[in-house]
Amino acid sequence: MLKIYNTLSRNKEIFTPKVEGQVGMYVCGMTVYDYCHVGHARVMVVFDIVARYLRYSGYALTYVRNVTDIDDKIIKRANENGEEFSALTERFINAMHEDERALNVLPPDIEPKATDSMEDMIAMIADLISKDFAYVGANGDVFYAVDNFKNYGALSGKKLEDLQAGERVDIDAAKRNPFDFVLWKQAKADEPFWVSPWGNGRPGWHIECSAMSKSCLGNHFDIHGGGMDLQFPHHENEIAQSEAASGEKFVNVWMHNGFVRINEEKMSKSLGNFFTVREVLKQYRPEVIRFFVLSSHYRSPLNYSDEQLNESASALTRLYTALRELDIAADLVQTTYTERFKEAMDDDFNTAVAVAVLFEMAREMNKIKSTNSEVANQLATELKSLADVLGILQDDPEVFLQAGDVEEGGVAEQEIESLIEQRVAAKTNKDWALADKIRADLKQQGIILEDVATGTSWRRES
Repeated sequence: MLKIYNTLSRNKEIFTPKVEGQVGMYVCGMTVYDYCHVGHARVMVVFDIVARYLRYSGYALTYVRNVTDIDDKIIKRANENGEEFSALTERFINAMHEDERALNVLPPDIEPKATDSMEDMIAMIADLISKDFAYVGANGDVFYAVDNFKNYGALSGKKLEDLQAGERVDIDAAKRNPFDFVLWKQAKADEPFWVSPWGNGRPGWHIECSAMSKSCLGNHFDIHGGGMDLQFPHHENEIAQSEAASGEKFVNVWMHNGFVRINEEKMSKSLGNFFTVREVLKQYRPEVIRFFVLSSHYRSPLNYSDEQLNESASALTRLYTALRELDIAADLVQTTYTERFKEAMDDDFNTAVAVAVLFEMAREMNKIKSTNSEVANQLATELKSLADVLGILQDDPEVFLQAGDVEEGGVAEQEIESLIEQRVAAKTNKDWALADKIRADLKQQGIILEDVATGTSWRRES
């Protein structure tokens, strides 16, 4: 029985979809003006795993993840580059998709763009104005009237009176309340714009997701996800807009993943302490990054460091080593390991515990490989099946363990195989000193030899 932590109720709740057997899930995607960083990778991987597990559990899932392809940052960057904003966003959308594919993130079912959803946004804004939840300000911008939505702050736990008393805000004469937020901005000179009843302009950020989620999933759906930093004000404002417009509950379950942190600070572009996915991929294999993300519970902070990534590489090597020389195409026999894996994932998608189950399986396989190959093969097939749910162990074990760029001065595969043959000959001739020297020399160059029943295998040190 799947339980999910709901940010709105601050409790784990038994998941009951709106329509039995079907799930609608919307996740806030990227603002595409730069390359994705590791914080974005966490959002991608976390909700990819959620989507995979929902489907594994038998749900018919519609997964929507939007693209924000118009906002102030995009306009500023395009102007700095001297290019059309649409050329900038198209380039970074393509780059985002490349990063996703590298991390084995499956594409969402629907990926709406803000610029393709203007009619829906304008219609929702007009609806909010007609219901007295929005107004045209003194400067011509359209604002949402937070005072008129009685449940404002329920998601974040913030109350308007406390915000007004405890936080300094800029006084904007165009607004009725300093916490009113913009739904439609009047276009400035040389900015992209769309025609609306309130003049040429463009939408505010918050209205984009309300309009796109409604268009794709309806007024009321099952799961809304995103990073913890979006809880307030973005998701709070989405609730206010959507529920005021429709008169219905907006979302049943709100999911928020924790921050990626560097030196105890959130990784972000604004702080300048971020690493792009592309930068990290120059040092680590994509699967290592994915494993790094899922090795912690999605709501926990994730501390980024070379040490953590190296540990992830070593952990993957242990799993692949256990699968080595086993038949992972054997008949699938589910054991208590599968039950325990499901228990972990049913407990708010606890990937850290689910991975621990995989390591128990690997240890068991290593114990019985040489004595009971049939059961070892069945376990290998079961482990691979469960790993597929997490999107890991997708390589052939030999390919993973022997792959890697050969740096200048490193050992090429052909040379390794030649040295293994020389070592076999040395052992046949009982020249143990030469056999040990070949092993030691290779180890010094990052090549690990492992003597097994069928001969000698090798892998590159992780």
